[in-house]
Formats: sequence, C-alpha cells, structure tokens
Amino acid sequence: MPDVSSVAPEVVRKFVVFDVHKNSLVAGVLPPSGGAPEVERVENTERAVRRFVKRQGGPDGLAVAYEAGPGGFALYRLLSELGVACDIIAPSLVPVRAGDRVKTDRRDAKKLVRLYRAGELVFVRPPSVEQEGLRDLVRCRDDVGRARTAARHRVAKQLLRHGRVFREGKKSWTLRHRAWVRRQRLDDGLAQRALEHALAHLDSLDAQLAAIDAELEQIAGQAPWCDPVRWLTAFRGIGIRTALGLLAEIGDWKRFGHPRELMSYLGLTPSEYSSGDQQHRGHITKCGNEHARRLLIEAAWHYRHRPRRARTGPDVPPDVSARAWRAQVRLHHRHRSLTSHGKRSTVATVAVARELAGFLWAAMTHQPLRDSQEVAAA
Repeated sequence: MPDVSSVAPEVVRKFVVFDVHKNSLVAGVLPPSGGAPEVERVENTERAVRRFVKRQGGPDGLAVAYEAGPGGFALYRLLSELGVACDIIAPSLVPVRAGDRVKTDRRDAKKLVRLYRAGELVFVRPPSVEQEGLRDLVRCRDDVGRARTAARHRVAKQLLRHGRVFREGKKSWTLRHRAWVRRQRLDDGLAQRALEHALAHLDSLDAQLAAIDAELEQIAGQAPWCDPVRWLTAFRGIGIRTALGLLAEIGDWKRFGHPRELMSYLGLTPSEYSSGDQQHRGHITKCGNEHARRLLIEAAWHYRHRPRRARTGPDVPPDVSARAWRAQVRLHHRHRSLTSHGKRSTVATVAVARELAGFLWAAMTHQPLRDSQEVAAA
C-alpha cells in the first residue's frame, strides 16, 4: 500500500483534509508551519468544491486529502480535474490516541489535517476509471452468484418442508437434479405458486449470471486487459474470471516494490506480537483486499494436485509459461510437505496462496527468471 504523498511538502502552501459525508464536507485547513487548524463546512457538490478551492487561493500549492470511504473517488477526480494535488487516506491506518472518546466532524478534520502535515498518514492508490468499472462488474457478478446460491437454498428447503427429497443422485443442481425440481408438484395450491415464483426468480438470476459471464469473456479479449489475462491464466487455478478479478482489485502490480508488499496488501502474512526475546506469530492478518485474497486462496486449492503441463496460448511469453510450471512444481511440493507434517489442508492452502502471490507478482512485473528456490523465496 503506497504511503508516499503525491505532494512535495516544500511546495505546499496549505494543507487541507476533508471529512467527507454524503451531503457535506468538513474541511480542516493548516498552513505549512505553525497556526491552528481552521474548520469550514461546505456542501458536497461540484460547485461548492470549486468555490472552496478558489477561496483558498487556487490549486497551486494546495495539498488536499480525504479518507477512503463510501463516497468513492468522485471527489478525488474532481480535484484532479481542477489541478489540485489530492491524496486518499487509508482509514484503518489512521493513528488513534488511547483514551480519546469524543468524535465529531470538526475534531476529525483537525486531527487529520495535523497528521497530514506531519506526514503520519498512509495513502492508498486510487483506481483508474477503467479499473473501477471492471471492479464493479466483477463484484456485481459475485453478488449475483451469492444471490443465486441463496435462491437455490430457498427452493431446496421449501421442497424439504413438503417431504420432497432428491434421491436420484448425490449432488444438487446438476442437470438431473434440476429436472427433478421442475417435475415437483406440491399438494397445496398456494405452496405450488410460491415454488413457481421461487423458480422464476432463480431462472432470472441464472440468466443474469450468464449475461455477465458473456460480458466478462468479451472484456478479457479486449485491450488493455487481454495481455494480462493471458499471463495470469497461464497459472494453474486461474481462469478468465479469476484473472479479471485480480486485475480489477490489484490494479498496477508494479506499485509493489517487492512481493512481500503484495502479500501484506492481500492480508496473507502472519500476524505477529513480539517483544524482547519472545516471538508470537498467529493467523494471517486478513487486512487489505479481501476480494483478491479470496480469489488467490480459491486458486491455491488446485495446487494440491500433481503438476501437469498444460498447453498455453501462442501469445503467452515463454518466461511466463516457465514461471507457471515452476509454480506448479514448487507449490504442489509445498502443499504436500505441509500436510504431511500435520498441517490442516486449509492452512497449507493459505500458505500456498501466499507464495502464489509472489509468483504472480514476478510474472506481472516482468521479473527475470531465477533459480526456482530463489523465486519461491521471493
């Protein structure tokens, strides 16, 4: 996660931090040195923001920041359009004083602008418009998928309440199970109508998922996503939807100077509480991007199987194909070694996902091939 401001402190004329709400902005303003914060409330509209920038003497030398939140990046893009340098603050990493039990918008604005001027804040990288759009579509697909799972459960539980149990197979929602569900006719007319409505809702979700999947397939073959998708899908366990999800959530892989930074961003590094001679490491931190972490862990489950060479497309660079094969060999051995030493398969899979992030980082940042052990250690 980037922690360097986009503004050089020596050229800053004023520091401004917005406490952003749906209808209003509370601005804390500080000069480069000395002085007490000035607080001003303005409307959260484009016209009001333009007027505020003008009252502060224009965009030159103005450093603005606000916390990432439900307001998204509309304010960031408006300020960038006006020529104002803007940073996005990581809310979870804002320092909090012990014993501070009073929270108001004015106090938040004053505290944040002081920390901003002191350089004590951590910033996140805002996505591009294209990346944010892809992220919205991929997450929409996940939401619709969860809605379909819930709809399937409702249909199955209604049939169970009426004593209808599928005994023609072991798995649900196969073609045979779907045909069985369609043949069911409940004795009560109202119950049958409820079942028909539930099935109609399920059909609409299936159609919606098919439409989104078709759109994602089309997007994967277009610039600027086609080449990164081909590189990522060369690795075992990563299909087109997973590749697009990783690209949408991670964005520019080169902003991470080392694979450990990417692992930390994904929350795949162990938590630690060490002091003096005592060292205590616990579960993974689970901080950062949970969507990308879930996709990597799902992909990591495939490495419990033996390595198997698969054909890669002609557009996949040879070094990416070689790295994908090294990843199969290394990560399968890693999973088998951990499970043979008594680790649960879930724990071993998370460890594999952490190392898989390193392989992907090397491929997406075009790192030169090295010895397999060195690649794995990175």
